[in-house]
Amino acid sequence: MDPFDGPGPLPDETVDAAGRRSPWARFSSWLECVCVVTFDLELGQAIELVYPHDAKLTEKEKTGICYLSFPDSYSGCLGDTKFSFRLRQSVGRSGSWFGEDAYNRDAPVTLQREPAHFHGYVYFRQVKDVSVKRGYFQKSLVLVSRLPYIHLFHTLLQIIAPEYFEKLEPCLEAVCNEIDQWPSPVPGLTLNLPVMGVVLQVRIPSKTDKPGGSPVKQALKENLLPAPTMLPTIHELDLFKCFQSVLIHLQMLWELMLLGEPVVVMAPSPDISSESVLALVSSIAPLKYCCDYRPYFTIHDSEFREYTTRTQAPPNVILGITNPFFIKTFQCWPHIVRLGELKMWGDMPKQVKVKKLAKLKTLDTKPGIYTAYKTFLHKDKVLIKRLLKGIQRKRPSEVQTAILRRHLLELTQSFIIPLERYMASLMPLQRSVTPWKTPPQIRPFNQEEFMGTLEHAGPQLTSVLKGDWMGLYRKFFRSPNFDGWYRLRHREMTQKLECLHLEVVCDADLLGWTKDKSEVEIVDLVLKLREKLVKARRQQLSMKDGVLDKLEGFIQTIISSLPEDLQNVLHRC
Repeated sequence: MDPFDGPGPLPDETVDAAGRRSPWARFSSWLECVCVVTFDLELGQAIELVYPHDAKLTEKEKTGICYLSFPDSYSGCLGDTKFSFRLRQSVGRSGSWFGEDAYNRDAPVTLQREPAHFHGYVYFRQVKDVSVKRGYFQKSLVLVSRLPYIHLFHTLLQIIAPEYFEKLEPCLEAVCNEIDQWPSPVPGLTLNLPVMGVVLQVRIPSKTDKPGGSPVKQALKENLLPAPTMLPTIHELDLFKCFQSVLIHLQMLWELMLLGEPVVVMAPSPDISSESVLALVSSIAPLKYCCDYRPYFTIHDSEFREYTTRTQAPPNVILGITNPFFIKTFQCWPHIVRLGELKMWGDMPKQVKVKKLAKLKTLDTKPGIYTAYKTFLHKDKVLIKRLLKGIQRKRPSEVQTAILRRHLLELTQSFIIPLERYMASLMPLQRSVTPWKTPPQIRPFNQEEFMGTLEHAGPQLTSVLKGDWMGLYRKFFRSPNFDGWYRLRHREMTQKLECLHLEVVCDADLLGWTKDKSEVEIVDLVLKLREKLVKARRQQLSMKDGVLDKLEGFIQTIISSLPEDLQNVLHRC
């Protein structure tokens, strides 16, 4: 189906027996709901409106959204502020997008739908208003989604929020109905998304995309009125803007993210806090950051006590905070990044210094990275010099960001390629996959065996950085990021084995095999083949065209060769 076409079911949509779409099916493939949060003199922050009205949020989730949708009073944000948060969903809650869905199968791991968390995208307005008792108009429009599309959703808020604050609910209803006409996000497709007289043209990234590929070009299409506004990315941040005061410490921050170390980012406002945390998490892409992270975190968060009363080591999480009184609470944490408003040293952004944790004080703490961490790898002085020279030459921020992103991508790939190469060696040989036996097992990951491969096939083949790569790998093996990476790769390899086995089975002479077998053995074969067929369809395995149909044909042929009573039993199973 043409991604530019109008209504009509697309992958991931719920359609009933009559072919009708479920109410809000397309809307829910992008957003869980839209919330309006206001300040009530008696209640404090309160949800004024949720749309669609039947959106299923628990009271705990509503409370969390309320508190995370307003800047901390210390921030003093006047005017309009855009920021993001991430909220753990209530335990036992049923979600719309659990299990193996087509989107998650084809999307990069860093952009998959999250089954256990919501992302909140906030447009907060605070302006003087004498008609209000407190003297200020304070309201937030919040998009709640399972998709980490930060650039797309903040662009959307920039279009709809100012209009909403003028025209209120009818405007929001119209926008939600427009979103419900959008095609579902399908990895690899370029889509036109109309909203409030604007058409946003976006490409949904696919896991088959080459990492660090060139920006998307505008798709050729018949003339559209209005002409589409092309977004070069749906999720990427301005990394240079986020990292410009910590450029000389990039290596340290990358290692802390890779190892899943507990980090607190203290910033002067929720927009700086959330962008900094999200930039840190994205710095190890295409590796998925498998620890928890909270771009904006407040004392009212339901996990506040869980994260701050640990008697042992702090949890593996990055917290973005804005309240300086938190510093006392987080004094036992090993890494605290204190960001201030950007200061310039002549033409250059002033770089923060690494300081000892003992120097951390409650309110007068100066910007800096408070840690005792020693990096395993040396700094890339050539990169730092190039970026600083770019500032002097007034190189555009998007060019500086492209340089930064390329460096971080190459660094992560240099680290991960030896692991990928070793993991591939654990896969059984294709010739060992036979139709009459269960697929062979993937060999277990042996850390010492892997370390032995590094001398001839280590990161030094692709990276100029020197240092203790082996020490970095050993520490990585103890991190949630290694566990998450290994589980994902093992699952992909297991599915690959299942595909190979099914293809081999389809090429075998199944009918010939049944000729000298007992009815019990034939029925057992049918049940096993059926189980494989159901599993392959449920997991939406990437099979060669026609394999599953051919297998289903074999099953029917074998069943029809059996006595009628057995046929009836198998048809009922």
